[in-house]
Amino acid sequence: MQQRVKVGTMLILILASIACGHALAVGTPECPEKYGVQAYAHTENCDQFFLCTNGTLTLETCENGLLFDGKGAVHNHCNYNWAVDCKGRHWDPTPISSPGCEYQFGLYAVSKDCSTTYIKCAHGEPHEQDCDAGLAYDERIHGCNWPDQLLDHCNPEAVVGFKCPTKVDPNSVAARFWPFPRFPVSGDCHRLITCVEGYPRLISCGEDKVFDEHTLTCEEPEYASGNCANYGK
Repeated sequence: MQQRVKVGTMLILILASIACGHALAVGTPECPEKYGVQAYAHTENCDQFFLCTNGTLTLETCENGLLFDGKGAVHNHCNYNWAVDCKGRHWDPTPISSPGCEYQFGLYAVSKDCSTTYIKCAHGEPHEQDCDAGLAYDERIHGCNWPDQLLDHCNPEAVVGFKCPTKVDPNSVAARFWPFPRFPVSGDCHRLITCVEGYPRLISCGEDKVFDEHTLTCEEPEYASGNCANYGK
């Protein structure tokens, strides 16, 4: 009974501070909204939060490796612990490890070597994921990055499959983009290569555009020239 009163008192303070304009009956905790699903931060614990489901209140705990910030939704409204600013709220950093996973939920490098894949752990199960073409996994950002940002263990030329020339014909189309000259990707209508400080980067045109080999730009298919003109028509 005492625990219920304590939780109820805490909840009143939490919901009152979050749900401005919503009246709460004194001594009777209730969800600010009667319909839908809303999640609210716990004032003391970063790995817990309050969940309102159609007016029904529950106290939830994030899975191991996850914390609550009201922004990320990796699993059950919780985000990766490295992505959350707890702002002084407490959490238990003890990992519950399983083969291939430090925490039950997390992102990890496949190895210390340059890799275009990474490990995504969910419920303690490791799953190998691919980076987008031309990128390599960067532990510092817990995501994929340009390989030229990882020169201590990555070879951009090997990852991208292209070696930037040391000189470019000043009369060529590529030279128009100096100091970041551009080049086509053989047989690819959706990507191009740009060289940054002598290292290649594979750039995507996006879903709705194709590469124009004459201008070295991305265009709408109907306006593109060369082999990718009217692509998909």
